[in-house]
Amino acid sequence: MMQSENSVEDSLHIRKLEVTDKEKGFIELLRQLTVCDSVSDEKFKERFEEIAKYGDDHCICVIEDVRSGKIVATGSVFIEKKFVRNCGKAGHIEDVVVDSSARGMQLGKRIVEYLADHAHSMGCYKIIRGNSIDINIQHKEDARTRVKKVKNGISIINICHVVPKALEEFLRGSRHGLVKSPHGEKHIQDLGNETDLEM
Repeated sequence: MMQSENSVEDSLHIRKLEVTDKEKGFIELLRQLTVCDSVSDEKFKERFEEIAKYGDDHCICVIEDVRSGKIVATGSVFIEKKFVRNCGKAGHIEDVVVDSSARGMQLGKRIVEYLADHAHSMGCYKIIRGNSIDINIQHKEDARTRVKKVKNGISIINICHVVPKALEEFLRGSRHGLVKSPHGEKHIQDLGNETDLEM
């Protein structure tokens, strides 16, 4: 059983979007998130090349199931250059979606972590995640703004209308307000309509 689980995990490769991903179901996947009309090969290539001109300031990543050659998850981050915070940068994570056939494997969490790592490598002091639809679930709840300040000083602000299960599991803590994560422990402080997670 363990070998089977490892085999599935090994077949799910996370990487940046490639122009050939249109043929692997990328547009169909986006339709599970929001309205996404038919896009011709020509239009897809044109938009892909337009986005590519932004370089690392606009990163779209995907998870491909190499067994089927199908794109099963995606998300994007755009780097905003600001005057505040000593001409700092903020990352905006959007369009995170996991295929209905691949939910429950924390692929949404892998996408968000990949994009957050990219934003950190670009020098962002905060990351704002703004999907209006949850990544991979069945159980929805009204969202509160969640802020997670990690040890390297980055704040992640989740402003989803519903809390994605992947992030909810990541942020879930004990009744004492302590949350475990790969980055250490976070303390939660309730601030009315916001929840501030300090590390």
